[in-house]
Amino acid sequence: MTSEPLAPPPGPPAAPGAVPTATYRLQIQPDFPFAAAETAVPHLAALGVSHLHLSPVLEAVPGSGHGYDVVDHSAVRAELGGEAGLRRLAATARAHGLGIVLDIVPNHMAVPVPERLNRALWSVLRDGPGSPYARWFDIDWEAGAPSAPGARRGRILLPVLGGRLDGELRHFRLEREDGRDAGTGGGYVLRYFDHVFPVRPGTERLPLPELVAAQWYRPAWWRLARTELNYRRFFTISGLIGVRVEDPAVFGATHATVLRLLRDGVVQGLRVDHPDGLADPEGYLRRLRDATGGCWTVVEKILTGGEELPGRWPVAGTTGYDALRRADGLFTDPAGARELDTLHRQFTGVADGLGGAWAATAERAAREVLERELDAEVSALTRAALRVCETAPAPPDHAPWALRTAIRELLLRVPVYRPYTAPGKAVPERDAAMLRRAAEGARAAFAVPEEAGAVDLVRELALGTAGDSPAHREFCARFAQTSSALRAKSAEDTAFYRYTPLLSAAEVGGEPDRPGVSPEEFHAFCARLQRDWPETGTVLSTHDTKRSADVRARIALLSEVPLEWAELVELLTKETARASGAGVPDAHLAWAAWQTAFGLGYGLSGPLPAERLVPAVLKAAREAGLRTTWTEPDGAYEDAVRAFTEAGPCGPPHPAAVAFARALGAHARANILGGALVHLTMPGVPDLYQGTEGEFRALVDPDNRPPHRARPETLAGLDEGRPPQGLPEEKLRLTAAALRLRREHPDWFGRAGSYEPLTAEGPAAEHCVAFGRSGRAVTVVTRLSRLLERSGGWRDTALRLPPGRWRDRLTGAEAEGTVALAEMLDRWPAALLIRV
Repeated sequence: MTSEPLAPPPGPPAAPGAVPTATYRLQIQPDFPFAAAETAVPHLAALGVSHLHLSPVLEAVPGSGHGYDVVDHSAVRAELGGEAGLRRLAATARAHGLGIVLDIVPNHMAVPVPERLNRALWSVLRDGPGSPYARWFDIDWEAGAPSAPGARRGRILLPVLGGRLDGELRHFRLEREDGRDAGTGGGYVLRYFDHVFPVRPGTERLPLPELVAAQWYRPAWWRLARTELNYRRFFTISGLIGVRVEDPAVFGATHATVLRLLRDGVVQGLRVDHPDGLADPEGYLRRLRDATGGCWTVVEKILTGGEELPGRWPVAGTTGYDALRRADGLFTDPAGARELDTLHRQFTGVADGLGGAWAATAERAAREVLERELDAEVSALTRAALRVCETAPAPPDHAPWALRTAIRELLLRVPVYRPYTAPGKAVPERDAAMLRRAAEGARAAFAVPEEAGAVDLVRELALGTAGDSPAHREFCARFAQTSSALRAKSAEDTAFYRYTPLLSAAEVGGEPDRPGVSPEEFHAFCARLQRDWPETGTVLSTHDTKRSADVRARIALLSEVPLEWAELVELLTKETARASGAGVPDAHLAWAAWQTAFGLGYGLSGPLPAERLVPAVLKAAREAGLRTTWTEPDGAYEDAVRAFTEAGPCGPPHPAAVAFARALGAHARANILGGALVHLTMPGVPDLYQGTEGEFRALVDPDNRPPHRARPETLAGLDEGRPPQGLPEEKLRLTAAALRLRREHPDWFGRAGSYEPLTAEGPAAEHCVAFGRSGRAVTVVTRLSRLLERSGGWRDTALRLPPGRWRDRLTGAEAEGTVALAEMLDRWPAALLIRV
């Protein structure tokens, strides 16, 4: 039987505010500017998406490959082609029936090098609190003591020096410039290598040490950022300074260009980056909704466990990490994952808190991050709490150490990214209960019960119920902002790299200790999405995923063969050490490195590219922070990591690994195609990351952010009736079929549609996931296919289809009534049926 005929032509141009049927994420960068994106438009229109999804396009640090380091909100980035280039891209997209969804970054701006690239920050550095831009940034002007005799108090710490100031002063140079090219007004500047700082007017004639001490900023050793930083930043990145978009004037200035592009029809929808960093996410999103007229908007909100998106938020939903976890979990065997956990502990020998057990690992990582990387944020909260105490009518007698301890212990017990509270607003019951439970645990950190009273004050401040003074508001906002930074840095960027039994589960939004999701759980999740958030975003791969969906799909297979995998890792590790003499850095590293290699395709062909795998393994070792870190690298250990990775995972594949990979080849195909079809047909708006319409094996950034390369000739050949050759073409065929169906019949999949779970019957029923959409389309996929094979296959397992006659858009086969799965899924491990 043949595939479906030629693709239908694209639909009419996307209307302003229209809900996408599917979006396609393009990483716009200097190596892939607007003009390059234009050339990809015909292919993407033929593929079946309705909107392009562009990474941030406002002026950023020169050479930035991602655009989240904005320096100027008033201009579209010149390196990408400027506003004219963006408008040409929009016109080309419109001509092919496509709209544009834009990624925006309200939470932070860059502290660039040279600093004058950020003119708003430059003004604050020069003029201090008197700058008209001082209201833009969260700066604690009262923090920090003078760093030298005669130094000005209340200065912004700039942790940019390679050493202590006294040893670095010899590298400073005072110069005068007119400022016409930089747009900074001219005057004197201080140069320190590539850094350029403004000089406060009237101080330029002072001797250099006194001149530096007289500025509104304090150049400091970069290591002081951990404890002395006095501006809000993005997570622990001092090169990104927080922006106060809760201020209406700041919101207006930072959103004017994006709003103009929306009004002009250049952009039709928005993706909001990191709303958890904002002082009042709900207030911001309401202001954004009012300013945009209610265009389709999704937020990059990570939901933990059973957490749900606040129902009051005026958005279509999230960017889809919650859907990613459920879709991935379908193809992970819970029992096998538990066995992998045991085998991982036996092989690595790591202690519970260092990767041996998830809960202990996550708790230890959180304490480390809070006591080290986020110490400055805890100090800022302590100062705010002290200001509350000092200005209270009846000052509570809490010692600074008690407040600091209470803050730290309460933060450690917040089980989600953050509470959503604000002074003067009703406290959500979920947040009140959550912080009440956290406070009960936090009191145990105090030996004297009376001193534990600090916990109650901190809880009330975090809830916003203690008062409405500036100090109260500051504490409430900063507590929530710090909570989200703590969760992201300790879980995503530390514990996920320490707890490595099954790397596919250690993904953004994931629950590594509960990686498996049953069909019943998946159906319940989808039913809730269709009911509450039918236009939310869904994803499998993004620019932030640590491994692309196709890499994770291969790794998830290990949950079906845990003992075979453990035996193979032991063999490969020993053979690498014996054959190369390179040695093994440590068993923990080896286990993770071999998983990464298997996901990337180890054993399928020749050696893996060292230029891709070695940096990913090194990054994982540094993020884990067990033997080496970004700030305190162990050179000898990192050399051993490189040598092991190059000799083993990047060396000629071992025969045992080749046999293992071949034995799992068909099952990897089932996971990859099944996961893709589930993603493309479940409730919500699917977002495809660039290149994922075909097989896409990518590791953590920057490996997953290469310039996009469209291959329209492959899709054209399939549309002409050529059978797909191999997995990449099969995935392309499946993706196009599903996307075109969504575009042809948006009502089947959108708000007006419905979701109907279907249940197979027979001995292998648990290996089938099936659901209907609005009684007109049916998705059927195979799950845990290796276990299915071992149990004897489908045998007489069957699926009862809804009434009517159905045709598979992948094969053309027709069926009705009760269909044997062995017959339906004989050629493909997945089926996309439409009623005819």
